[in-house]
Amino acid sequence: MADMANYYGRLFTQYQLTETERLQAKTIPSQTPQQTCFRCSTLFEEKHCLPNGALYCRECILLGRVRTDEELYYFPQQPFPSQHSLKWKGKLTAWQQEISNGLQEQFKARKATMVHAVTGAGKTEMIYQVVADVIDGGGAVCLASPRIDVCIELYKRLKEDFTCPISLLHGKSDSYFRTPLVISTTHQLLKFYRAFDLILIDEVDAFPYVDNPMLYCAVENAVKDDGVTMFLTATSTDELEEKVRRGALHRLQLPRRFHGNPLVVPQKVWLSSFETHLNKKKISPKLTGMIAEQRKTRFPLLIFLPEIRTGQLFSQVLAEYFPNQCIGFVSSQTENRLEIVEQFRKREIDILVTTTILERGVTFPCVDVFVVQANHALYTSSSLIQIAGRVGRSLERPTGTLLFFHDGSNRAIEKAIREIRLMNKEAGYDNVSTVSATS
Repeated sequence: MADMANYYGRLFTQYQLTETERLQAKTIPSQTPQQTCFRCSTLFEEKHCLPNGALYCRECILLGRVRTDEELYYFPQQPFPSQHSLKWKGKLTAWQQEISNGLQEQFKARKATMVHAVTGAGKTEMIYQVVADVIDGGGAVCLASPRIDVCIELYKRLKEDFTCPISLLHGKSDSYFRTPLVISTTHQLLKFYRAFDLILIDEVDAFPYVDNPMLYCAVENAVKDDGVTMFLTATSTDELEEKVRRGALHRLQLPRRFHGNPLVVPQKVWLSSFETHLNKKKISPKLTGMIAEQRKTRFPLLIFLPEIRTGQLFSQVLAEYFPNQCIGFVSSQTENRLEIVEQFRKREIDILVTTTILERGVTFPCVDVFVVQANHALYTSSSLIQIAGRVGRSLERPTGTLLFFHDGSNRAIEKAIREIRLMNKEAGYDNVSTVSATS
């Protein structure tokens, strides 16, 4: 029989447990009064019917089939031993400390909270104290994100800064083991029930979490009845803003980066016939000229393109134009993307072409960013703000080149630039240069 401790706080279907284990578990109806799946909140549909007349949920079937004629099983979470978990010796800025204190106060008040902080503000360090408070008191914490890459980055950092073991959960990770600190994708929360005293959702505005009722349900089920949910974001959502207005969510705001310098404001650059050139396996002279100029600085260059196919072709053609530069490409379909990203971070790759997979959750010191086809429909104002936030994150180089290439500005571009300038203004940077369009 498996170690039962690893079952505490977890949710199971009937056939995921032995008969002996089922006798030790508690049960809960698989169907809510609204005829939805208890685990993922999807409506049971008549077309998904078994021979005995029972319905089953297709939406979360990969986690084990939930049937209307079978109960779900769970094992109540148990307290952890008290400990001293935080070994990080860094020092927060006065602004960061204010947020850290606010998180501690809101947790004690059992109040759901949103930290709305600019990219590069140092959100991770600001949550350390409230996370440690919960763990040291015998509680359980989950730090969740919609993106696997973000989870892996968080795991690397927290593994260095906390003494307790950390369970990292995503689609390709090792199996769960019981520990007071879990880092997981938001999908993995579907496997928990009343497990965590504190859940922090990082990058709450990111796909696939944003506007996803199934993942909202996962968070609600995974947090304890008296637990607290906290949201971390650089770009808030309409739903979160509505909760703030209703008083259901407390907002803590930080418009300053940890190093005290303003956000880098994007420069718009007109670039016509990009795809026409690329289809002929050529790159516009204007773009190649600006890349060549940037390479003189020897700072790493991150080039965003909206579509995988376009990015792949562009990186291949770019390698022909710049044979002396090491050029890489990553997308959601790149199997060894973590290795490629690490090579870029170590400057073994000079130019990294990417899709929006790297729009958030990663830090590359001293990087410059070009966004090609910035007016493409796949770029939202939120994603453009996140992409812009890759520039100027390090104390070593708090500035950088940030160019939005387009063949006609649109609402997303203008909103992103407006919000970046507004955040700089809120932080007291009234003299940051205005955005100009390069002809």
